[in-house]
This record gives sequence, C-alpha cells and structure tokens, in this order.
Amino acid sequence: MDVDLPYRLELISDLSGHDERVWQVAWNPTKPLLASCSADKSVRTYSYRSSDNGSKSLAFSHVSTIPTGHTKTVRSIAWAPSGKTLATGSFDSNVGIWEREDISDSEDTGESAGDWECVTLLEGHETECKSVGYSSSGTLLASCSRDKTVWIWEVKPDADFECMGVLMEHSQDVKCVAWHPSEEILASASYDDTIKLYIDDPSEDWFCFSTLSGHKSTVWSLSWSPQGSYLASSSDDLTIRIWKRVEEHKWKSVLELGGHERSIYSISWGVGKGASENLGWLATTGGDGKINVWEITETQHTKDPLSAKLLARISGAHDVNDVNSVSWCPRLEHPDLLATAGDDGLVKVWRVVPS
Repeated sequence: MDVDLPYRLELISDLSGHDERVWQVAWNPTKPLLASCSADKSVRTYSYRSSDNGSKSLAFSHVSTIPTGHTKTVRSIAWAPSGKTLATGSFDSNVGIWEREDISDSEDTGESAGDWECVTLLEGHETECKSVGYSSSGTLLASCSRDKTVWIWEVKPDADFECMGVLMEHSQDVKCVAWHPSEEILASASYDDTIKLYIDDPSEDWFCFSTLSGHKSTVWSLSWSPQGSYLASSSDDLTIRIWKRVEEHKWKSVLELGGHERSIYSISWGVGKGASENLGWLATTGGDGKINVWEITETQHTKDPLSAKLLARISGAHDVNDVNSVSWCPRLEHPDLLATAGDDGLVKVWRVVPS
C-alpha cells in the first residue's frame, strides 16, 4: 500500500464459494446484487445492504448459485440494463440468457425471487465465447469469440433473439466487447492488437467504421468514460491508452498510462468522486495482482487534453494470483465501491477511502 497516495483500497468483503478461478464480476444496475462467473461453470449472486450498526460498511451475503449447464468455463457475464436478465458467455461457444422465474419488483434485493432459468441459448460461435455485453437501451446484445467474430443480436420480447450481424473484422481471437454508454456504438478488442468500432447503417448492416491501432500486443479490455467521449483500452504491452472522440466517427489516442508489470487484463471507468472537470476514476488490474485507481481530468491543452493522477494502489490484491476482472459499482450511492475476481477463486469488494 502506498502511504503517499491520497486514497487507499479498503477490503470490504471477501466472497468465497467458487471452486475454480473467477473470470468476471458484474454489478446489477438496478438492484443491490453482484454476480460472478467461474471456470467451475457456475454463476454466483450476492446481495448487499448497509450494516445494522449505522456505519458506512456493507454486508454481503450469498443469494444463489446458478449451475449454468454450460459444458465449459463461464468466461463472461453481463446484466441487461433492466437488471432482470443476465447473459453468460462460455468456452463451450454458447451464450446463455437467464431470467428469474418470479421477479418481485417490490423486493429490493431480489432475495426471495425464484430460481434462475435459462430462457434462451444463443448458438453460432465456433469456439470459445470470451465476452458478452448489452447496449445501454437493452435492445442489443453483443458477443465475441476466439473464432475472430463479433455477433450482434437484437433482443426481442419473450426471450427471442435475432442475429443482426456477424462481424469478421479481426484477424485473431476477440477478447472483449463494450457498448458506448448512450449511443449504439460497439467496440471490440483483440489478440490482433487492434480495437474496432462498429455502428449500424440504417440502409445496410452493422459495419466497422474505425480501427484503433497503437497497442503493440493483445488488447484485453475496454471501458468507455461515463460521459462517452473517451474510450480506455488495456493491453499485454503493459499500457492503458485513452482514446478521445475528435469527430463523430474519429477517435485519437491522447493519453498513455503504465503502472503494471504484467498484462493488464481488466479496466473499469467509473464516475468517481470530485470536481466537475474530473472525468471519473479508472481502475486497472491484471497479471501482477495490483489494482491501480486513476483520476482522469480534462485539461485546457489541445496537445495533451487529459491528465491522470494515481489516487490509490494495492499490491497482491488476490495474494499471488492474477486478477481477471475489476468493476465499479454503477449505483450512484456507491461511486467508491469496486469488485475484483481472481485466479484464487475469490470475489473481493473494495472501497476507495481517504488515506
């Protein structure tokens, strides 16, 4: 822990239960629920609430374990914006769509609702599915795979899905998909060292309108700024790049960050706390077991439009293990809360607190 930094990462909860490495964590956008997925082929959900003692601390408790029926590792999970549907992407090449049998909106935590059931299985990828994600409207779902493709599905009523496009722009394994926070723009990152951006042409189909090159190795993770005018990417080349939207369909690399000694597997850009010129907090993690939290700020300089300040850092977040995923809580009452998933089979919840 670095004493000279203004903040530190305080461990709030240590959630065990998975039998093998945990690949990803995802916060429910509307309910106090956290989900995790694992090489043990299951998804676990946890609810959280304020402790009874009146302090700021949160109590997390295991709600359900979904034995997904996937025949291999569940690599990725994503909540729909409604918070009622969960998508799972698996190494068995399929995408599962999960809903609660009985969702009671009056139940804040969803703890008393029925079992999760797989309402649809989306088939199409030839090999391992690496990432899934819903658009901000919830009307589109994207998935990507080791088969070098990105699929875009339209979400229809009654758990029906229609394939809107199979995008074959990457020359290698596609590691990650990420939707813009308000527009229907999709980004994908690949083992081919590039990022692709896609939009829907009303008269045609989905197409790639831009390729972002600059990383010197695999691009593992993507995260949009909360306002959507920047995109962050992390790579095997030990850098994080931030790309600025300079025209409607043009993006430019404007900032490069380091801070890690091994591959940076996951990044997450949250709203953070602070002044209005602050673009939020960017959390980064990976193979070196470190979590770094950066404050990203816009400057008045045309040449260097962004500056970054390291707010907090912790080493050995999951002991000697790789950290595979980091994610900020999207709920406005918890802008300082983040979760991580590690090769040690644990999910950990952290709060960023003043040093």
